[in-house]
Amino acid sequence: MFERLELITADSILSLMAAFRADPDPRKVDLGVGVYRDDRGETPIPAAVRAAESALLARQTTKTYVGPAGNLGFNAEIARLALGAGHDALGAGRVRTIQTPGGCGALRLGAELIRFASPESTVHVSAPTWVNHVPLLSGSGIRLETYPYYDAGSGGVQFQKMLAALERLPPRAVVLLHASCHNPTGADLSQGEWREILTLVRRRQLVPFIDMAYQGLGEGLEADAFGLRLFSAELPELLFAVSCSKNFGLYRERTGALGVVCESKAHADAAMSQLVRLTRTLWSMPPDHGAAIVEAVLTDPALRRQWTDELDAMRNRIGQLRREVVRSLAERCPGRDFGFIARHHGMFSLFGIATPQVRELRAQHHIYMIDDSRMNVAGLRRENLDYFARAVSEVLAASPPAG
Repeated sequence: MFERLELITADSILSLMAAFRADPDPRKVDLGVGVYRDDRGETPIPAAVRAAESALLARQTTKTYVGPAGNLGFNAEIARLALGAGHDALGAGRVRTIQTPGGCGALRLGAELIRFASPESTVHVSAPTWVNHVPLLSGSGIRLETYPYYDAGSGGVQFQKMLAALERLPPRAVVLLHASCHNPTGADLSQGEWREILTLVRRRQLVPFIDMAYQGLGEGLEADAFGLRLFSAELPELLFAVSCSKNFGLYRERTGALGVVCESKAHADAAMSQLVRLTRTLWSMPPDHGAAIVEAVLTDPALRRQWTDELDAMRNRIGQLRREVVRSLAERCPGRDFGFIARHHGMFSLFGIATPQVRELRAQHHIYMIDDSRMNVAGLRRENLDYFARAVSEVLAASPPAG
């Protein structure tokens, strides 16, 4: 049996992680792995999360299963965080939320539900999109296609081309949208653009699937959820995936949720029953530890204030880094405009250099980013900004720009 298996090339991000760890050069810079880092280059546990975890361990009396739907308190709180506590869809009983192993689990479970409910549907993802969207969604057997999104020339969204592509989709087609902090580009939709897409989606009877992996790290907890909240109030159906990895620092706890907004309470109950059934065929029961921590943070007023303050500090640091790296690049690379980096949101931007230049940065300057030039801005520190800018200047001077 197993002698027929072929060796698969290692995942590009995992390979990059291994190469960075093995590099002994003290100047090395990790801009590849998608984790938040502080000014010391560490990925900290937020103090509010640490306090909630300590209290949880002190009072916990069992490690028995929580059930296939997961931590029910977490499910309720994460829905209120995503949609807003007073959202009409919550009040009408149109929303059901189920805990998943991270945002990845939410995306896969959502794809399984779509395939079961509408086997003929296709999920349309942005070009480009997060590299793991494709295997997570297509692994369910559902078809995937792309729509235009990023304009490499301006560093913004090709909005009119995006609208034109969505206008051609048939009813019941599923459109995967990034709520904020678009991965890998960092280029987000404006509130006005969200409203235009809503009009189109409603007219064409499309089904949005909104991935919200970075709530609070773009423009804030409320602003980052604008599109999701608008669509949930105005449309009969949508799905949304939530990750707690970045904003709660719970990467290794694999804490996430899938939400489904339906036309009626009865439809929502039916959808939830199917989600529970599908969950039993995938992971049976989700891990509870991270979900219990998030529930504790969100239900304790003092811990919640502390967490939001810490999240604000993370977001402000990323914004400041974006502005400072643009200034450093402007000084070292006066012939190239990198101003779009300051206009982007979240941890990522597509840097816009060619793959050979990315590899030259890695080989000669120990600066690691993915071959498509996605860079994690949070991997920079004030102390290495000039080193990064000088290295980029040398690489650009030695070879022509991308395109």
